[in-house]
Amino acid sequence: MPQKLDELSMALRVASELQPGQVVALGSGLPARVAEVAPPRTPLQLLSDGGALGYCPSTAGLAAVGPSLTGPDGVPVALAEGGSVVGIADWAAMLRGGHVDVAVVQPARVTASGDLIGWTTAATPGLFAPGRTVDLAAGARKVIAMLPHTGSDGSPNVLADSSPVADGRECVEIIVTDIAVVRVEEGGLVLAEVAPGWSYDDVAALTGASLSCADNLKEIAPSLEALNAEPPGKVYPDAPSAIRDIADGATVMIDGFGGPGGMAHYLLVSLRDQGTRGLTIISNTIGIARSVNFGTPPGKLAIDHSILVDNGQVAKAIATYPVSPSMSNPSSFELAYRRGEVELELVPQGTLAERLRAGGAGIYAFYTPTGVGTLIAEGKESRVIDGKEYILEEGLRADYCLIRGHKADTMGNIVYKGTSRNFNAVMAPSAGITIVEVDEVVEPGQLDPELIVTPGIYVDRLIIRPRDFSPYE
Repeated sequence: MPQKLDELSMALRVASELQPGQVVALGSGLPARVAEVAPPRTPLQLLSDGGALGYCPSTAGLAAVGPSLTGPDGVPVALAEGGSVVGIADWAAMLRGGHVDVAVVQPARVTASGDLIGWTTAATPGLFAPGRTVDLAAGARKVIAMLPHTGSDGSPNVLADSSPVADGRECVEIIVTDIAVVRVEEGGLVLAEVAPGWSYDDVAALTGASLSCADNLKEIAPSLEALNAEPPGKVYPDAPSAIRDIADGATVMIDGFGGPGGMAHYLLVSLRDQGTRGLTIISNTIGIARSVNFGTPPGKLAIDHSILVDNGQVAKAIATYPVSPSMSNPSSFELAYRRGEVELELVPQGTLAERLRAGGAGIYAFYTPTGVGTLIAEGKESRVIDGKEYILEEGLRADYCLIRGHKADTMGNIVYKGTSRNFNAVMAPSAGITIVEVDEVVEPGQLDPELIVTPGIYVDRLIIRPRDFSPYE
């Protein structure tokens, strides 16, 4: 019998499936070894439920953060330049919210339809012990299964039939074993590569499912050359270039918290000047800063959502504070609403924050007691749970998000300052494209990873506010 691949050779083959800039969640066991073979300072963001985003082995020449920051196997790791520290809720939200490109898992068995049975589930007959496997299987855009081709008793680990108990259904795209690379396709399993010295017949004899042979069957010879390329940059030269593709009818999240602090004024002005119309704006406030004038210099007006409303660009707002606290000084949105020019969906402030968080975390809807018995509850599903009434609220997502940070690195990691942290941080994961206006951009590694609030995986574009730009006009 020809020699099988060792664990590091398997890890190299898995790593050759990855692309620069991808976020890759690694499971325990064999997948943890992928971190050992990735090139130093590779443009990958490895994610571990041990608290690390953007990590490498602590032997890679970078400083380890300590035993509290670990890889998926509980072994201390080091943060790479641009890495950040995350909690388990963040890890799960990144997966559910669609922010992870690839998950690598070691199941006990894989089926021809792409189902996987985790080793913890397989090791506890009669029980279901999913651990992290269900999250990894359900959350990533692409799932790679990495496992021995056969068990210790010689029985196949790649099977034809689905199991009544599975940790993931029809999720695996690629199976990398110690003798082969198998692709899960609509028509069944396709043998794409074999370990040196192995043939199709050898692999088929050890596979518990029908296996077709690729026309260009080749020997496993992994290359990591693609990982040497630089991912596309996130820093744009100016705000107009960063928002150029926002089209008519788009839904845009914009922070707002009464005063001018925390708003992406430079981006707002650029969006006004671009003239994009029919916008749905999601914001805590919708033009209140200009009405209340908190901290506004005499003779000036704060730049806020009002400049879009006054320019006829807003069709609808989803907001908490759509009107001015002063009856004698109504907001532009309030006046437009009275004229019937805009629509409004009112949301309590805490519910808005939770709807944003849910949208970014892949939670479609949730029940809350907030608003029961008020106008907020009209037309919404309600349930009595444990003797208390709750209403159903749906998560919010947007096409774009225009937010304000204080400092960023070129990978998109964001540090906030003061009021800018409130709604900006919760909006960032909830948009298809997140654009952040900051005062300064530094190189990866120059931000304290413990102070990063918004990891760069949520940020698509960065622009620096010009030093002479004023948030007032």
